Amino acid sequence: MTLNLVNSNYVVIGIDLGTSGVGVVAVNLQGAIAVQATRSYRLLTPHPGWTEQNPDDWIAATFQALTEVVQQLKDYQIVGLGLSGQMHGMVPLDAGGNVLRPAILWNDQRTGKAVTTIETIVPRQELIQRTGNPAITGFQLPKIVWLRESEPQAFSQMHHVLLPKDYLGYVLTGEIATEPSDASGVGCLNLGDRTWDLDILTALDLNPQLFPQVITSTAVVGKLTPEIASMTGLPAGLPIIAGGGDNAAAAIGLGISSTNCDRGSLSIGTSGVIFVPLSQPIPEPEGRVHLFCHADGSYHLLGVTLAASGSLRWYRDTFFPDFSYDELTEWASSAPPGSGGVIFLPHLAGERSPFLDSEARGAWLNLSLAHSKAEMTRAVLEGVAYSLRAALEVIEAIARSAAPKAIAPIHELVATGGGSRSALWLQIITDVLGINLAKPVLTEGAAYGAALLALVGCDVYPNLETVFQLLPAIEEYTQPNSYPVYTDAFQRFTAIYTALKSIN
Repeated sequence: MTLNLVNSNYVVIGIDLGTSGVGVVAVNLQGAIAVQATRSYRLLTPHPGWTEQNPDDWIAATFQALTEVVQQLKDYQIVGLGLSGQMHGMVPLDAGGNVLRPAILWNDQRTGKAVTTIETIVPRQELIQRTGNPAITGFQLPKIVWLRESEPQAFSQMHHVLLPKDYLGYVLTGEIATEPSDASGVGCLNLGDRTWDLDILTALDLNPQLFPQVITSTAVVGKLTPEIASMTGLPAGLPIIAGGGDNAAAAIGLGISSTNCDRGSLSIGTSGVIFVPLSQPIPEPEGRVHLFCHADGSYHLLGVTLAASGSLRWYRDTFFPDFSYDELTEWASSAPPGSGGVIFLPHLAGERSPFLDSEARGAWLNLSLAHSKAEMTRAVLEGVAYSLRAALEVIEAIARSAAPKAIAPIHELVATGGGSRSALWLQIITDVLGINLAKPVLTEGAAYGAALLALVGCDVYPNLETVFQLLPAIEEYTQPNSYPVYTDAFQRFTAIYTALKSIN
C-alpha cells in the first residue's frame, strides 16, 4: 500500500479488549490519536475465585465503540485495524464457531488441580524449557484441562479454543488465527520455533487442531466481512492485523523493543507489570517470572504482582469509601519512608511473580498503637513497591547471567497506568526499585500499540523501528533516593511471606 504519509486523512484503528472494557483508538499516519472511544462490560464471578465474561458482551461493546469512532471519522480513510486484548482467557467454540460457555479469564483461580495434573504429566522443568513458563492457574492450557474434567460435555463439543482478542478477530473476519505474544501465554507454545508443542499436547492427550495457526503480530488475519462492515460503518475488506497481547501491545505503544534491551516498562494498574525486552528466549530456571514472545518478533520477561492499584482500591473502598485517592496519598505523604515499621503484603488475589502462589493472602504486620491511617496507607503503597522489587530482582539476576546483548542491565522503566499519576507513589516505587522511572507524554496503552502494529501490517511503514520514530519524547523522569530503611523493609517483606507460607 503506497500512501502519502503527510496526508493526515488516513488512519488506522487499534482495539484493546480489556478486562473492564474495550478501548478503540484511531491513529493517523504521524502517530497522533484522531479519535477514541470506550465501552464497559460485566465481570461475572459465579463462584469465589472464578472470573468469567460473556464474549457476546465483548462484541456488543466493541461494535458500539467502533461505531462511535467511525462516525467521527467522516473525513478520514481507514486503512487497517489492529487487535489487542487481555491475555490467557479461554473462548471455546463448537464446530459451527459458536461459543460453548462464558470465557474464563486470566485472573481465574479454579485450575489449581489442573496445574498439578499438567506438571505430573509434563515435569515443570521441561515445561519451563519448552514454553518459558511452568503451568500457572491463570493460563489457558490449565483451563482446557479443567474443562475436560469438570464440563466434559462442553469439552466434547469444543472444536477450537481461542484467546479473547483472537475471538474478536474471528468475528470480524471469519478467520481463526493467533500471534506469538498472546499464544505464548497459553502454556503450550514452544518458544524455540513459535509453534504449538506437539510433545506437550500429545502427553496431555489434547488435539493440536484445537489451537489456531500462529502468524506474526503484523500479519493480516483476514479482511473485514461485509456483514460486520454494515453493522459498524467500517469499510468492507478492511485488513485486520493480528496485533498482540495487551502487555506486548502496550510496550509497542511505548517504543519498548529488543533494539534497546536496557529499557523496559512498568504498568501500575489493577495489577503491576514489569516488562523487559529480550533478543533471545532466556527462561528463568524456576519460572518465577514469565517469558513470552514480544510483538516485535523477539521476546520479553514479565514480572507480575496481581494487586497493585487493586490493593489501593480495595483499601479505600473497604475503609475510606468517602475519601478520594488524592486524600489517601496526602495521608501517606505525612508518614516517613518505611511507614514506621508497618509492612503490608499486597497478595489480596494470590500472587504471581516471583512467588507463583495462588493461595498467598494479604496482611498488615507490625502495627502498634502509635500507628495511624497515615502509616497504614503508606504501607499499602510501599508493599506494592516491595512486591515489584521482588520480581525485578529475579529479572536482574537473569540479566547478569545472560549472554551478552541478549538482555542488558535495566537502566530505565517507562511508567504507565493509573498508579503512575500519583507523584508520591511513583517516587516510592523509584526509591524501592532503585531505578529511574520515566513518564511518557502519550499513555494510550494497548489499543495504541495495536494501531502501531497495524501501520506496519498494512505496509504504511516498513518496520516497527520506523514507527517508533513517530513517538513523542519522554515527559519527565523520577530518580531514586537512597533510603536504607527500604532495603531493611524489603528483606522483612520477603521473610514475612516465607514465614506465613510455612505456617499455611
